[in-house]
Amino acid sequence: MLLAVSIKNFAIIEQISLDFQTGMTVLTGETGAGKSIIIDAMNMMLGARATTDAIRHGATKAEIEGLFSLEKSSAIDKILEEQGIEVSNELIIRREIFQNGRSVSRINGQMVNLTVLRAVGQHLVDIHGQHDQEELMKTQSHISMLDQFGDEGFQAQKAQYEETFEHYRVLRRQVLTQQKNEQENKARIEMLRFQLDEIESAELEAGEDERLHKERDRLVNHKNIADTLANAFTMLDDDDLGTLRNLRSAMNDLQSIESYEPDYKNMADQVVESYYVLDDVGKRLGSILDNLDFDGNRLLQVESRLDLLNSITRKYGGSVDDVLTYFQKISEEYQLLTGILPGQGDLEQELKRLEKDLITQASRLSQARHDLAKILEAEIKQELRDLYMEKAEFQVTFTKAKFSKVGNEQVEFYISTNPGEGFKPLVKVASGGELSRLMLAIKSAFSRKENKTSIVFDEVDTGVSGRVAQAIAQKIYKIAQAGQVLAISHLPQVIAIADYQFFIEKISDETSTVSRVRLLTLEERVEEIAKMIAGDSLTPAALEQARVLLEK
Repeated sequence: MLLAVSIKNFAIIEQISLDFQTGMTVLTGETGAGKSIIIDAMNMMLGARATTDAIRHGATKAEIEGLFSLEKSSAIDKILEEQGIEVSNELIIRREIFQNGRSVSRINGQMVNLTVLRAVGQHLVDIHGQHDQEELMKTQSHISMLDQFGDEGFQAQKAQYEETFEHYRVLRRQVLTQQKNEQENKARIEMLRFQLDEIESAELEAGEDERLHKERDRLVNHKNIADTLANAFTMLDDDDLGTLRNLRSAMNDLQSIESYEPDYKNMADQVVESYYVLDDVGKRLGSILDNLDFDGNRLLQVESRLDLLNSITRKYGGSVDDVLTYFQKISEEYQLLTGILPGQGDLEQELKRLEKDLITQASRLSQARHDLAKILEAEIKQELRDLYMEKAEFQVTFTKAKFSKVGNEQVEFYISTNPGEGFKPLVKVASGGELSRLMLAIKSAFSRKENKTSIVFDEVDTGVSGRVAQAIAQKIYKIAQAGQVLAISHLPQVIAIADYQFFIEKISDETSTVSRVRLLTLEERVEEIAKMIAGDSLTPAALEQARVLLEK
């Protein structure tokens, strides 16, 4: 339930605060005083598109804040938990609209995006106005209106169908693309397949050509390498040359005098280090020479492999790494042209299976809608009787249609306003007053199904008067008994039946115009209703009639 709303620098509203109670509250005032602006501000608070036109002239930003009390709502709790917002029995929504077009939204102090704000808002308040009547006159809106009447089980069934249809739509488009590509790009596909097979059969490894070239160089230059290593080993280890023996002798001589001079000690250490380094090199050379054999077969294998790599790289790239990059590129192109993805299997078979599943789900959804339509027809008929349309009959008609996201049927509301006339499309026969009553009947029926405890009616009583106006007043009041209703009205009957009445007035001076609001006392309500009955002349008869309306 909406407990309070605060609006600042919004249109002609400088700053107002309203506290609301359960039951029925009406907002009254002269045309242009700002009644609908309050509803616009509430809409924007709940996620409607923001425009800089809404910011009051001379202000840097507009601010709207609402305080709600929450009953247990699994839908809202889930959204808040996903956003990391603590769930409590109160909710504060705040939205700021800036001159640069940016807006900031917060729920319980935490910033959220518009998607989250709208998701929460749709579970809090149902704002019904002239736009809803316009939607009622659009045949394409009727199926969504019928679906709103469904319970959680129906919504889950509908969501499952929508998911299946979306999967089917994507897969069908993929199959059609594959078929088209296979026809239009057959030559390209065949060439890509040949190239892919040729490169795959080569079993290339990254950097392989560079490694094999180095290995071939070693094999081709085996004799030169062996002779050079042997000569180096001889220079170090040959007894006739005595290289290491002489170095060891020099090392011993320097070590014998190293205590006499620091420089002798430094030279002795350097010779010792050189001796052991060369001794290690000599041992390693010996080990290498012992195991250094020429492998002619390996040279042939390397040459053969390099010939294959040279053939591949001449066709597809400068190096093996370049060929592998090209392979990845043409693999992606091939997948795009054929629609075949790894592990995907036969797409056409999958499409056929999914099509059967879609037909089954569409049939079940259709049956659920037909059952729902019967219940809605009965409830709307009863609601219309309460609104002095006793002879009216309401009917939901179904016609077969192409498969779409909503099913394979079209839904349209039909109405018969007089006996013997038969049913005709609602969009062709309903008058303004009948449309208002029909919309209110639908809203009344829906209010018993929805969990929203706050409903806003923005001038839904347009085009009616007399006993019909009284019936509409009673209907709105009845809806309010289940929670909270806020209504903008110009009808004395609707205003009189309300529990609370706020009066909005526009005050202007030479420099500015502002809207102000105040909660009326009982006597002030009598005067306002009397003005609606008799104009500005507050005659005793008008005042008495206003009192009678309020007492009733």
